[in-house]
Amino acid sequence: MAETLILPAATGNRAHDRQAIYDSLLPQLDALLTGETDLTANLANTAAALREAFGFFWVGFYLAKENQLVLGPFQGPIACTRIQFNKGVCGAAYSRRETILVPDVEQFPGHIACSSASKSEVVVPIFDATGAVAMVLDVDSDQLNDFDQIDVRGLEQVAALLTARL
Repeated sequence: MAETLILPAATGNRAHDRQAIYDSLLPQLDALLTGETDLTANLANTAAALREAFGFFWVGFYLAKENQLVLGPFQGPIACTRIQFNKGVCGAAYSRRETILVPDVEQFPGHIACSSASKSEVVVPIFDATGAVAMVLDVDSDQLNDFDQIDVRGLEQVAALLTARL
């Protein structure tokens, strides 16, 4: 098992750099997850890899349990422990069964402020073998408008790696 991610050097072109990092990270993450059957270990390593690769403010998972989303493995400051379905960005992504990109969290109706430092967010649903939403991948930035379609595609590919292992 690798202990270090191998990531491309920054060029100063944000879009190019983000795409290059996803292109480099995805096969490494796939290799890291291959053969490991423990969900907690896989989610923890995925959160750590994303935070290390991009320096995101917060990266983590909320798992569908007990008719709500319950905090799972994450990297970053402490977070909300439970989120009701249909509440906040995570609940909306769960209920709508689609990725939600939020350039400014203050503009999202019903946003749950787990941290006042969070400014933008992207949340991706992750499906189990039956097609139900098993959890969501939540990524926050302390910068406004920090995510774009490159992140949406890259994070959806990360989610697909995890879906294949559920």
